[in-house]
Amino acid sequence: MSDDEQHNHTFESASSGASLTYPMQCSALRKNGHVLIKGRPCNIVDMSNSKPGKHGHAKVKLVAIDIFTGNKLEDLSPSTHNMDVPNVSRNEFSLIDIDGGFLSLMMADGSMKDDVKQPEGDLGNKMEEEFNEGKELLVTVIAAMGEEAVVSYKEAPKN
Repeated sequence: MSDDEQHNHTFESASSGASLTYPMQCSALRKNGHVLIKGRPCNIVDMSNSKPGKHGHAKVKLVAIDIFTGNKLEDLSPSTHNMDVPNVSRNEFSLIDIDGGFLSLMMADGSMKDDVKQPEGDLGNKMEEEFNEGKELLVTVIAAMGEEAVVSYKEAPKN
């Protein structure tokens, strides 16, 4: 086996290597911020601190809403402990087409993105209705922990 053959490696992963979360001390978390509770990315809606007891740490009670499902989750943790915070990104795309419950979106560099589901309920119905009327729409997509969801849309500004 030559030296060249020895150094040929095949890598199966295509990720950027960036972490999906980062640690943050409980006492540093804030209302309207994000946190990971039971493995789900959540938006913090309420926080309360309890004073330290005779034999324990001060505790932080978190009440949060899952950013994708809307479920309410709660967690209680010592204020000195670290919790995972998800890396959440919010991007805007031009809506090109709605096909079979999926959106065809154009990214800023001109490439297409076809893997985002059409939102359910009123948001999805109104979006489809306005798109069918011929309006140009900009769709806001939130992404975290390998999941994506449409959170809002608006009419594109006229040039």
